[in-house]
This record gives sequence, structure tokens and C-alpha cells, in this order.
Amino acid sequence: GLQEFQFEYPFVIQGIAGCELHSGKAIQSFLRAGFEGLDFVSIENHSCVPEPEGGSEAQWFCVFITQYQGILAIIDRLLSKTCPRYLLGVLDAGKAELHRQVKPEAWLSSGPTPGPGRLLLVCHVSGFYPKPVRVMWMRGEQEQPGTQQGNIILNADWTWYLRVTLDVAAGEAAGLSCRVKHSSLGDQDIILYWGHPMYIGLIFVAIIVPSLILLICLALWFWRRWSYQTVL
Repeated sequence: GLQEFQFEYPFVIQGIAGCELHSGKAIQSFLRAGFEGLDFVSIENHSCVPEPEGGSEAQWFCVFITQYQGILAIIDRLLSKTCPRYLLGVLDAGKAELHRQVKPEAWLSSGPTPGPGRLLLVCHVSGFYPKPVRVMWMRGEQEQPGTQQGNIILNADWTWYLRVTLDVAAGEAAGLSCRVKHSSLGDQDIILYWGHPMYIGLIFVAIIVPSLILLICLALWFWRRWSYQTVL
């Protein structure tokens, strides 16, 4: 076959095929082949078209390949149906990914002690998507200098995690807060105040739990007394 076209070994063949989506959702498919760095042939509308740079070899090749209509039919099906369907699927998936919004979760902790009389405040933000996020340690409405931001790390579910720290004197930690800004939150920023969860927990343990126990004991005492009087 190759001897008929007077191709000399070695030789280089290049090819490109695909489909493009134009304005108005018109899809144009293409297949072009090159030989020794020059345009050789292209497949258009179920037919082989020789390129001028291909010369007589390109013309003879198109005559040769036209004898095999089954091959041209397969190429045409791939270009006109399979490729556009795949392209539209990729575009739909991309649009869904671009519009994906996942709200972050945030919590506070303390890190290793930086030194005597100092605290390392840590603000964790996880599970957010897309990646851009802003996390700040604040006092009132003022962002605190010295805030250190770690690398944004990819979670197993393709959301993101970020750790932001602040080194402060132990006596200056009260009144600090961590503010999280993310597109999924709109104008409803997450604000966590340092120390508040601990105080709430202490109040719950010291007041609410004993009160509940006392109420249960009183209820049992009244119930037993009422039962005893009923028997008498």
C-alpha cells in the first residue's frame, strides 16, 4: 500500500481530531492529517479532502481511502456524534462544578505553647468549596497583625481545609475572634469568639446539670409521697 504512494522510510505522520463548540451552540468537528510537517488530508462531510500542500500523494491517498467506506463511516460517526456528545457532557459537568458551593465548618483550638505566658490560637476551617476563602483573627472590627495562614489542603471529598494561627500574650486572648469569609456564606460570615465555648460548657456543667438532677430528685420524691398517701 505505502509503496503505491512512493513514501520513503522513515517518515512522520501527524494527526489531530476533535470538535469545537461555537456561539449559538453550533458544534464543528474536524480531522486533519499531516505528513512530514505539511498539511496532507482532512475528513469533511464523510469524504476525504486532499490538502494543496499534500500534492499528488494526498490526492492518491484520498482515492485509496474512499474505497473503504466503512472506515469513513466510523470516522464520521466518531466526529459527528461521539465527540459532540462527550464535549457537551464535559461542559455540563464543568458548569455544575463552577456553581458548586459548600459551606465551611470552623472551630477553635490552642496549639503548642510558643513560650512562657503566651498562647497559640488556632482557627480551623474545613469542608469548603470553592477554594478561595479569607480567614482572619479579629479584635472587634480590626484584623490582628501577626496572623499566620497555612497551606490550603485538599480533603478526600474534594473540599478544602485551612489552618490560621495567632501568637498572643495569654492575657490578651480574651475578646479575640476568628472570622471566616467564603462565597457559600454570602454576607453571613462565621465568627467564633475565643473562650466562649469553654465558658458555655462550664456554665452548663456547673448550673444546668445540677439543676436538672435536683428537679428529677424532687419529682421522684413527690411521686413516691403521692403513691404512699394513695395506698393509705
